[in-house]
Amino acid sequence: MEETIAGTEAAQIPKQRGESLLETAVRYAEERHWDVFPGTWLEAADGSQRCSCGDAACPAPGSHPARPDWATQATGSATVARRMWQKQPAASILLPTGRTFDAISVPETAGFLALARMERMELTLGPVTLTPDRRMEFFVLPGASAKVPDLVRKLGWSLASLDLTVLGEGAYVAAPPTRFGSRGAVQWACRPTPANRWLPDAEELISPLAYACGRDR
Repeated sequence: MEETIAGTEAAQIPKQRGESLLETAVRYAEERHWDVFPGTWLEAADGSQRCSCGDAACPAPGSHPARPDWATQATGSATVARRMWQKQPAASILLPTGRTFDAISVPETAGFLALARMERMELTLGPVTLTPDRRMEFFVLPGASAKVPDLVRKLGWSLASLDLTVLGEGAYVAAPPTRFGSRGAVQWACRPTPANRWLPDAEELISPLAYACGRDR
């Protein structure tokens, strides 16, 4: 287990090496039981890096689904994952939400504020990603997308007034070490470890997250 976790931690290093992506995708499927699917990748073009989708103005270069049927392509099989990344070793690693986890996405500044508060409250966190577009995504149990609007209202906020979104069924997150064009790579703010294998419910985290987003407006 220690070997696996050490490897997962290494995945935060922002390098786009084929073997690193392949082995990391396999590890997510094998050790965390997360579904994974390969997304687009970055290609050198005219001295710069462009998305493999071919759109010069791609808003998420190298970090979005490569095909419309991505939801059916996602797999929890380490063997199938290895085969997919062997075909395209540079493909980004994307994780569908609404299956083994949902993700609550907040601005980076609010995320760090919430993390500090959660630490004081001694809350148990799941993995948390930090993306190059300055978002933090908190992994929680599936079903959060149905609960969060009511939970936020009970706290005295309206969801529309907060920069807080829930990624559930039909959405996805990019996993480390996926790169966002020239902006850098996704990293772990809270890494996957044996201690956070069991995810928190959205209800446990929503108060500090909503409070932090309200402060961040």
